[in-house]
Amino acid sequence: MKRVAVVVLEGAKPLDVGIPAQVFTTRASMPYSVDVCGVQPGLIAGGDGLSYHVEHGIEALETADLVFVPGYRHPDRDAPPPALIDALRAAHERGARLAAISTGAFALAATGLLDGRRATTHWHYSRILAERFPEVRVDERVLFVDEGSVLTSAGAASGIDLCLHILRKEAGMAVANHAARRLVAAPYRSGGQAQYVPHSVPETHGERFTETRAWALRRLGEPLDIPRLAAHARVSERTLSRRFRDETGYTPMQWIMRARIDRARELLEETELPVEEIAAAVGLGTATNLRRHFRAVLGTTPSDYRRTFFRDS
Repeated sequence: MKRVAVVVLEGAKPLDVGIPAQVFTTRASMPYSVDVCGVQPGLIAGGDGLSYHVEHGIEALETADLVFVPGYRHPDRDAPPPALIDALRAAHERGARLAAISTGAFALAATGLLDGRRATTHWHYSRILAERFPEVRVDERVLFVDEGSVLTSAGAASGIDLCLHILRKEAGMAVANHAARRLVAAPYRSGGQAQYVPHSVPETHGERFTETRAWALRRLGEPLDIPRLAAHARVSERTLSRRFRDETGYTPMQWIMRARIDRARELLEETELPVEEIAAAVGLGTATNLRRHFRAVLGTTPSDYRRTFFRDS
């Protein structure tokens, strides 16, 4: 019987807490027991209007084989408690596996245990995680990342995928499939599957090139290069390249590519246009070119994306 600890922090997200607690809860078919804990036992204010009364304190991590850190509100503002950081490091050193759901990745990153490793989090916070912890190789596209002793996942639903992945590794396919049937969940979604963020074009941190970006978005089907963008912005190509990256986190051409992929996604969702016509409409030329860039950004194909998100499906 393996012991699982689910750590509830201030502002904890209800689904993030509930998923590992329910997946691993003690029953005849599951070789696990679960302790839901806080840094201290007692009442903890959660997110979305819910609170938690936890029986166990941080000492639950001392005997846990698997520790989950669910997501919590304002990870960009609130540092995790030092007692939690120390307990996570001690559990990891003892050989426990640590898993974060959604913004729980910020608490794992604060331990230093993600330095030099791949990790993911909810797409809304991926850039913030990367900026705050530059030693972490943040992959904003995927559902979850398994780095052996530390694992991270994206938004709440991907926590189910992460839990089932851990079950497959630790308890075998039969136990994982049984848990998936009980949850009425897909038994297997690859960690490399895309998060399907609303837009892959990032939010900006500046306004200097706002008009140029808006101008480019209206002309995605036309040839767009750095000289043309710089001419519209009335700056040198060197200034455009440097300042554009400061504002968006991407080079001008990386940003244009993501904008084209976003427009292709809209056309795949809302029209029945053939992939070849969509490729031409967004400035990618051929269906082969669209497929290549679509997979590079989203980890899937245009056809698979349309099957999942077409409005009339």
